[in-house]
Amino acid sequence: MVNKMNQVEICCGSYQDGIAAYKGGAKRIELNSALSVGGLTPSVVALRRLKKETDLKVMCMVRPRAGGFCYDKMDTDIMMEEARMLLEQGADGIVFGFLKEDKTIDEEKTKDMVKLIKSYQKEAVFHRAIDVTIDIDEAIQCLIRCGVDRILTSGQKAKAMEGIECIAHIQKTYGDKIQILPGSGMNAQNAKEMLEKAQVHQIHSSCKSYAQDPTTVSQYVTYAYMDAPHESDYDQVDAALVKQLVDVVMR
Repeated sequence: MVNKMNQVEICCGSYQDGIAAYKGGAKRIELNSALSVGGLTPSVVALRRLKKETDLKVMCMVRPRAGGFCYDKMDTDIMMEEARMLLEQGADGIVFGFLKEDKTIDEEKTKDMVKLIKSYQKEAVFHRAIDVTIDIDEAIQCLIRCGVDRILTSGQKAKAMEGIECIAHIQKTYGDKIQILPGSGMNAQNAKEMLEKAQVHQIHSSCKSYAQDPTTVSQYVTYAYMDAPHESDYDQVDAALVKQLVDVVMR
């Protein structure tokens, strides 16, 4: 059964981000590490603490490396073990993606992951690997067959608002069989338009602001991952921005 209640999901890169999302009024987060490369498998300690200290629904990313989503046996074995460990520690769902070299869904690996997640009665979420598939309709039909609960997508464009027509199409066509979660560039300013035009019921956002760490850059060495004027910064979830988004989506 697909939930028609509007929901917000905040993309978090740490325990601190999760606490900020919680303070801003979010009920669900996607927990990652290394958001600068699109998000990797999070810290188990962060998950444990968030489940202990909040009533957040915590969806955990399982992604072993940066780059694409075509994984060999070693990567896949690690992912299955990580997923099991996160589920054992209280994760409410697992966010993952498996593609073949030809940019189609790896149905066998996807089914294996869904089977594991469902053995814990938790949610299976296929992430934005969907956005690099060749045929999104074929990909979604495959994910429905595999038993995936939800798809995070930007409508195959860099930002979800640019892919809004695609998102509206897949929501209209498949929204009664699988949840469609638009993400990438979503915020309090554009959420209402997405909800109305695409007829979706949930929004994924990182609600980012910046904090400075003066040890990021020296004369000859840099650990910067953002361009000017944020070379000495790292990004973090801003509770005030979360509250603004929650107010728009939930009202």
